[in-house]
Amino acid sequence: MHQQLFCQVVNNIFGKKTTFFTSVLAIAIFATACTSTRENSSVTQPSIAQSPASTTSQAGEEQATITMAVIPWQVSSEQEKKLQPLADYLSKALKRPFKFQVTKDYETAIDLLVKKKVDIAYLAPTSYIEAHRRDPKVEPLVAQINKETKRPWYTAVIIANKASGIKTLKDLKGKRFAFVTKLSTSGYVVPTVHFQEIGINPERDFKSVIFAGSHDKAKQALVNGEVDAIADDRRSYTDQVNEGKIDAKKYTIIWESIPLPSVPIVASSKVSVELKDELKKALIDAPAGLVDPTGGIGVGYTLVQDGDYDIVRELQKQISSK
Repeated sequence: MHQQLFCQVVNNIFGKKTTFFTSVLAIAIFATACTSTRENSSVTQPSIAQSPASTTSQAGEEQATITMAVIPWQVSSEQEKKLQPLADYLSKALKRPFKFQVTKDYETAIDLLVKKKVDIAYLAPTSYIEAHRRDPKVEPLVAQINKETKRPWYTAVIIANKASGIKTLKDLKGKRFAFVTKLSTSGYVVPTVHFQEIGINPERDFKSVIFAGSHDKAKQALVNGEVDAIADDRRSYTDQVNEGKIDAKKYTIIWESIPLPSVPIVASSKVSVELKDELKKALIDAPAGLVDPTGGIGVGYTLVQDGDYDIVRELQKQISSK
């Protein structure tokens, strides 16, 4: 029923005049929304007989610790502490040790995955695309389901300090602005494409532009008065408001994108098909309420594939073509 309603919304979008940005995003999210969710997803276990060599390899694999690199969403130490219950669950489900490695930046997470120094990684869509460009054999396994929408998407937002007098995007001209990193979808790619569509050039029109390095650091820069507005992920902002870390009375969301395909958990090319299937099943079967890699309360995961992120590739082309 939810998927049928969403498809009706998409059809309504196509019935109107839209920008390239809106149209191509709607197409991608239509495909993502029709992907099986954790309620009805299943992972087919391999039924092909294994050779003695593969059996030996799998036996050795079972003894090794599975390591997941995680892009820095919140403060590293805080994020690692919150993720321990999920690590404990996955260790039990997979019958082998499991640990998270929160990296100092997005680039490091990509490097660890591509160089096969970790088994899996939690990457922004843009970061996944970069990892896939460097190693086409890396594979997205699952993506988180949004806590608010109960669907596998999220949105980019631009948040402004009310005291700066910013009420619309046009008011950003002459102000100080923070992106997350060029490898962030919500923290750079999507807002930048929209700025181009409405004729704003951050390098020319803003007083200053910084790249904070993580969503948490971008919000810290806003709260500390170092910038007047930031690009962010709505859920990341909402979680910190709910935790009392940000006073919502002092800040306002002045723009929000339409839905974007959710952040994937990606497997290194060294990971066996059997382990990929086990990881998919364990994550899809994970109980609701565990903290997901963003540091927020998770509600589940759904299967994804490379083509689900073609929309982000198109948006990147929009930036590079300017």
